Amino acid sequence: MIDPISFAFSTQNSRIESFAENSRYRGLPLLLYIDANGVEHIYVGRRFLPPPEALAEVGRVEVHDGDRIDNIAGQVFGDAELYWRIVDANRALTPVELTERIGRRLRITLPEGMPGPRGL
Repeated sequence: MIDPISFAFSTQNSRIESFAENSRYRGLPLLLYIDANGVEHIYVGRRFLPPPEALAEVGRVEVHDGDRIDNIAGQVFGDAELYWRIVDANRALTPVELTERIGRRLRITLPEGMPGPRGL
């Protein structure tokens, strides 16, 4: 894991990405807050969720008994850590709520900004 403090105040012009390619936080800025005691706190800028309707749907997956959202993401995306894309697409507050109801059909979408295939 990359230590964000080690590069947060780098003098280089090139940007160092602090999050993995599959992270929902990739591309967000690291910000600095200095509290009343002069202690510096580095934190991640706010992530605004895309409206699910704006995400291009490419399929649906039915929830079966014993399913977990990370396993579903692993099956559909080839990467369990992309579970957050399914959470975003289905407007869930917590990932676990998506697999609580057997038979629920979860939307599978492309990342924000990617147009869907024509004819769907």
